Amino acid sequence: MTTAFSQQLNGNFVGMLDWPQLDALWLRVRSEPQGWYASQSGEAVPQSPLSNGALNRFIDEVDALLRREHKQPFCGIVYADNREQPGFIKIYDPHNMGSFCSCSSTPVQPLWVLSRSKPTLLEDDTPQPGARASWWRRLFGSPEN
Repeated sequence: MTTAFSQQLNGNFVGMLDWPQLDALWLRVRSEPQGWYASQSGEAVPQSPLSNGALNRFIDEVDALLRREHKQPFCGIVYADNREQPGFIKIYDPHNMGSFCSCSSTPVQPLWVLSRSKPTLLEDDTPQPGARASWWRRLFGSPEN
């Protein structure tokens, strides 16, 4: 069954090529905080949107993780369906970059998705380090937001 989420996941995206573009994206998301879902590959999907506080905590934590672990002068690992009015954001794991531009026969899936569509399970055969699961559980406590 095709869902709005799966259609959007495979849609067209624009990359946040540098850190200031990512900063601007986060500001846009924070300016309209209602109705966002956060999901992580391999983890249970949330049943309800994030609260404003949980959204801000997710953005703060994932941004800090990306800047700490993606030690590059550019971003290039966060993609949005629309820079000015984002509704679907894919965030890739800095330690599993692979080919997420769909150039490969098996493109890498994003590790995290922030969307206004209720997510479906993000499945990826790539083994995730335990640190990613524990990071997620520390951030949200349980699959239910």
